[in-house]
Amino acid sequence: MKDTEIIELYWNRDEAAIAATADTYGSYCYCIAYNILNNNEDAEECVNDTWHNAWNSIPPHRPDRLSTYLGKLTRNLALNRYKLLTTQKRGGGQVELALSELEGCIPAQQDVEQVLDEMVLVSALDKFLHAQPRTERNIFVGRYWYLYSIQELAESYRMSESKVASLLYRMRRKLKLHLEKEGIFL
Repeated sequence: MKDTEIIELYWNRDEAAIAATADTYGSYCYCIAYNILNNNEDAEECVNDTWHNAWNSIPPHRPDRLSTYLGKLTRNLALNRYKLLTTQKRGGGQVELALSELEGCIPAQQDVEQVLDEMVLVSALDKFLHAQPRTERNIFVGRYWYLYSIQELAESYRMSESKVASLLYRMRRKLKLHLEKEGIFL
């Protein structure tokens, strides 16, 4: 089913929207949640919460790209669950490692002003990523959005783990320089 048809089902408050969403994007959202949580049950619960949140947020929202919208909902839910689990001395996966790698180039949100600057940061990040070669961009997004391990990326792109790690290191350095050039300082 096409995204526009699924979104229409949501707008018409037709419960078939949830089944259509699960059929079309279930494995995509599960993959995002699992890479963060590293637990089948938690990932499945996150995906179910994604369908619930989509039902509650469409309408009033009409996403341009349903996959991106659902991916963002899933990712936020999974990160929130991860935070809850790690405060309870549980959890696993690649989250802490991947986020710690980015600490040197992405400022942490500390106050209202930084929240307001989020749009500038997102725009600068988009500009940076679009300027990168496709493979490098995909590896970067795979690591820091989908939270794939370096080993998984190396296997997917048929590279050595050290090459992937080196590529990510160079990209983080380039990102930091790009952000500084855009007036975003750490």
